[in-house]
Amino acid sequence: MNEKTTALVTGANKGIGYEIAAGLGALGWSVGVGARDEQRGAEAVARLRASGVDAFAVPLDVTDEASTAAAARLIEERGDGLDVLVNNAGIAEGWPDNPTALDPEVVRRLVDTNVIGVIRVTNAMLPVLRRSAHPRIVNQSSHVASLTFQTTPGSERGGISGGYTPTKTYLNAVTIQYAKELKDTGILINLACPGYVATDLNGFQGSLTPAQGAATSIRLATLPDDGPSGQFFDADGVVPW
Repeated sequence: MNEKTTALVTGANKGIGYEIAAGLGALGWSVGVGARDEQRGAEAVARLRASGVDAFAVPLDVTDEASTAAAARLIEERGDGLDVLVNNAGIAEGWPDNPTALDPEVVRRLVDTNVIGVIRVTNAMLPVLRRSAHPRIVNQSSHVASLTFQTTPGSERGGISGGYTPTKTYLNAVTIQYAKELKDTGILINLACPGYVATDLNGFQGSLTPAQGAATSIRLATLPDDGPSGQFFDADGVVPW
């Protein structure tokens, strides 16, 4: 990819998203910092710029149609195009979340952010992505999304979760369908598992740093044109479905 490569990372004002933005910026890319909170987004952009990254703010609430449309217009009006979209924004709404005690409203919020939000942003950005010479989409998933891990004794990840975990499995399934539809377009779309990272999503209990968790997304964002699509990866390679 050339030096004018532009990426948009959602949920990039902190944690893994911030480190993905920093890592892509270190490659000389221009990076849009998607953030629901405009002040936190501006602060993240300032930190990135102070470290030499060509960063710009993209106010973006992935659950809001108007916000997403405005973000797409901002990207379009900048005139630099868009080469890579990293759908990193996500919520957990508490843990564990036993299915027998689930509040349906909580499930709706989880699905709206973790699944519909990805669909909403992806579809809004696709017109400009299609004009890129090397378009890539990376969707942030998790080991807990793997039905293989969830159903193989001794391989379970994350404990019982009737809300968050199924949204990541749903995201995996949707991503496969995008890959099938976009097969002949040159757009590579894949799923990244960051590993067990210490973030506010898990009360900072993870064993990896956000920078370590960002590595797989950065690798998938920089795939060559003959790279895979519709696959699920972590730092060690392919993750079983």
